[in-house]
This record gives sequence, structure tokens and C-alpha cells, in this order.
Amino acid sequence: MLFSDLAAQQERIRAELTAGIARVLAHGRYIQGPEVTELEGLLADFAGAAHCVSCANGTDALQLALMALNIGPGNAVFVPSFTYTATAEVILLLGARPIFVDSDPDTFNIDFDDADAAITRVRAEGGLRPAVLMTVDLFGQPVDYARARALASKHDLTLISDAAQGFGATQDGRRVGSNLADITTTSFFPVKPLGCYGDGGAIFTDDANLAGVIRSICLHGKGEDKYDVIRLGVNSRLDTLQAAILQPKLAIFPDELERRHRVAVSYSERLKGKVITPHMPSGEDRYAWAQYTVRLENRDFVQAGLKEAGVPTNVYYPKPMHLQPAYVQFGGGIGSLPVSEELSRTVLSLPMHPYLTDDEIDYVAASLLAVVGSM
Repeated sequence: MLFSDLAAQQERIRAELTAGIARVLAHGRYIQGPEVTELEGLLADFAGAAHCVSCANGTDALQLALMALNIGPGNAVFVPSFTYTATAEVILLLGARPIFVDSDPDTFNIDFDDADAAITRVRAEGGLRPAVLMTVDLFGQPVDYARARALASKHDLTLISDAAQGFGATQDGRRVGSNLADITTTSFFPVKPLGCYGDGGAIFTDDANLAGVIRSICLHGKGEDKYDVIRLGVNSRLDTLQAAILQPKLAIFPDELERRHRVAVSYSERLKGKVITPHMPSGEDRYAWAQYTVRLENRDFVQAGLKEAGVPTNVYYPKPMHLQPAYVQFGGGIGSLPVSEELSRTVLSLPMHPYLTDDEIDYVAASLLAVVGSM
């Protein structure tokens, strides 16, 4: 059994992948080839966004968004602590200050009340200008974007959505990547719900000027031509081969999202009431289900038992950002963000991909319940 099965997906679209790669090899435009522009248009249409700018990876996508907003020294960016380092590191790389916020115990996403209090506190203290609210669609569950918008508007902040795990999800009839946020970023890391065969990322916005600035920054600050440098930029381009690979993957992405939903529903039906299962979407809404994550008091014991049973699992994330050595000076120490610390101690992610069979789901669930029952 595999935690994530890319081979099954590859077999499904092998002919399209081979043809796409062959086209790139034939025309030889490995950087900024026509497939890149084509993919950006397809992604924008899928998400319901006016503009999509592709880039080299999901971390760059976050940095490019912040650079386009001129975020730097003196600015405060409010971000959940229970996330991957990429979300926080780009803030510090630009000289700004991350303000770590606690998480909601049910959705794993940012706690808006704690964020509100943190923004108010930072503004009252002075010294830093609250500039950005950066939310994370953790494990593929979209944040409550209406609340995020309201909070950002209340404090005059730009709302950036880190949707590296949540791209493809829907909320209130709209896709993540639409104007649910001012700027949405995603990652095409191979095991993301929509992933390539290397690194890749994208930024979505309805603001044409902002999209133009982002595109310029990721091409070394390019103006009218490559030797017209109008701003400080970086080198962050999606390879043409990766764009060609992503096109057939995007074509089957809606079906794969429905399959992920089926897997999540199946897990929850078997586990609900016996372990703490993840929050489920309501109505027609869908999560991207990058991970299916349960909570367990004796997480390490259960993980070891599942390993013996041949069930692969992962822990995302064993230590929140405010307690990581690289960020501890920017946090409040142990006990300052209790939900984030509790989640890091109790979460366990089960195998999740579109090609899990009913028998495999049954086996994972039965194995988990057997281990839990043995404690």
C-alpha cells in the first residue's frame, strides 16, 4: 500500500504525458515555451481567476506575492504557526516579521479570533505595520474565506491564501484561487493534489496590475524586454516540460478531486465516533483532501502499530513554527499557542490519493481501530 500513488495516475494519462513531453522536445523551447502560457490560461479558467502567473515552486509563489506588495522591514504578516516552514520563511527572507497565530482545533486552519487579537496587539504596540493576513488551507480544507475577508478588511490588510494543499477545493460555489482572497498561491510539488514531476507553483489574482508586477518580478524584474530591468526581481519560471505534464493532469483533476472526496467520506464513515476525524465539507462544497488527518492521544504508539500492519502514515507537523529553532525568537514560547502545540502532538495522516480501493480503505480503517483498541 502507498501513502500517495503517483504511478496509478501516470498509467491513466501515460499517452497524453508522452505526447506532451514529445512536443516540448520537438520545439525545444524549454524555458517559457508555449505550454506555459497555455497552462496559465487553463489554470485561471479552472480557478475562476482573471490572472494566473506560474513560477518555479510554491515557496517562490508566496515570496513573489509578498514582493509585489512591497512587504519588507517594518511590516507584520500574520500567519498560522501550525503549517510548513515555507509559509513563514519567505516573510523573514524579505525582512518582514511573522506574527504566529493559533489554529482552530476542528479545521486545523487559522483561528480568526486569535488573529484579530494579534493584529490589534501589534498595532497598539507600534513599531510594526500590520500589512498581510496569510491564511493556509491546511490538509486541503479551505479557511472560512468570508471570515478571512472580513478580518482583513477590518484591519486594512491584504489577504493572501497559501493554497498549496487546498487548490481545487470549493467554497460557496467558488474555487480556491478565485477572488476568495486578494492573492492565492499554490504548489505543484509532486504529491500535492495537483502536482507535476518536479517543482512548480502559481499565483492567482483578479488584479491586473498586481499580476503584471508578479510576472515582472519572476522574470528578473523584466520590463518591455529581458534587458529592460524595471524593478528588483528573481529567477522563478515554471519549466515548459512541467507545464506540459500539468496539462493532462489538470484535465483529470476534477475527477480526482471527487475520488479524494469519496475516500475521505469512506474513512469518516468507518472511523467517526471512534477517533477524532477531520471536519467534513457541507452541501456542494468540496475539500482538496491533500491529507486525511485524524487526531489521537497516543499518536506515536498508533503510528508504530500501523507501520507493523503495513499501513504508511505521516505526521504533519511534529513541531509548530513558533517552537522551531529558526523561528523561536519570533514566538511566545511553549504554551503561547496551545492548539497548535496540541495538534502537533496528536495529528496523524492516513494514506490519501484518488486511487485507493475500497479494500484498501477498509484495511486502513480496520488496522487503525485495531491498534486503538489494543491500547
